[in-house]
Amino acid sequence: MGPGLPQGARTASAMFRAEVDHGVAELVQDPDRPQSWTLLLDGTAQSHVDLADPEHLEFEYLRRVAHLVDLAGPPSAPLRVLHLGGGAWTLARYVAATRPGSPQTVVELDAALAEFVAHRLPGPGEADGLRVVTAEARSSLDRFPADAFDLVVLDVFAGARTPAQVTTAEFLHGVRRVLAPAGVYVANLGDGSPWPFLPGQVATAGTVFTELALMAAPDVLHGRRFGNLVLIGSCPERDLPLPGLVRRAAADPFPARVLDDGGTRALGRGAAVVTDATAAPSPRPPSGLWGQ
Repeated sequence: MGPGLPQGARTASAMFRAEVDHGVAELVQDPDRPQSWTLLLDGTAQSHVDLADPEHLEFEYLRRVAHLVDLAGPPSAPLRVLHLGGGAWTLARYVAATRPGSPQTVVELDAALAEFVAHRLPGPGEADGLRVVTAEARSSLDRFPADAFDLVVLDVFAGARTPAQVTTAEFLHGVRRVLAPAGVYVANLGDGSPWPFLPGQVATAGTVFTELALMAAPDVLHGRRFGNLVLIGSCPERDLPLPGLVRRAAADPFPARVLDDGGTRALGRGAAVVTDATAAPSPRPPSGLWGQ
């Protein structure tokens, strides 16, 4: 779920539209980058893909996740990655390009959407280590063995909101089971002042993961606007690469702040841990945000 349409996509030179299982999908071409496409679902921007350059990432939050991917292991070394939420497989394409041979699984609820993306935006497949599974994100965890992944990425939205079932302690314990002892979890969340959602997510992740971090644009962290926040959690045998993340986030064309474990946990102080009995979806973003 991104920050909206790239500038050029507003005057797109081509568009494809399809009825999918959970709405209407559109692919909008960027005339300034002819091999670039933005995927929208019911008018909300979900993904941006550059077929000519899978390392080009348009959405700010995904650039931040990619910084973590770059630092999650030795350069170019394969990683076992589980993507909960498919979209146009932007991050999976990035991993395939920067870490060839990485075994990756993309979990996508909408089978028709996955077929639409595969047809219109061909990319890495099973020969490259990528497989696509049609399933609901949380229930899909049951099909994987323990310690199966080095990285689990949550980027699941229903419309423009994170569904309640992937916000709970029970869900995160399922994630922790499939992560290796040195594994890392990263979630793309949406929230803004007065923070009805983020504190509970931090408090909940803090009960499952050894070390936390948070990446976001400064104006989002300061509560001046609603936006994407990247929440990171590590397993016991992994120290998060904070110095590298700080450097990369600061040097990015879209600079971000990185909060360490103490700073992140402070945001959840006093918040209740979210459980299946108390969970609610993330708040709806303001009208017009994320291309709605």
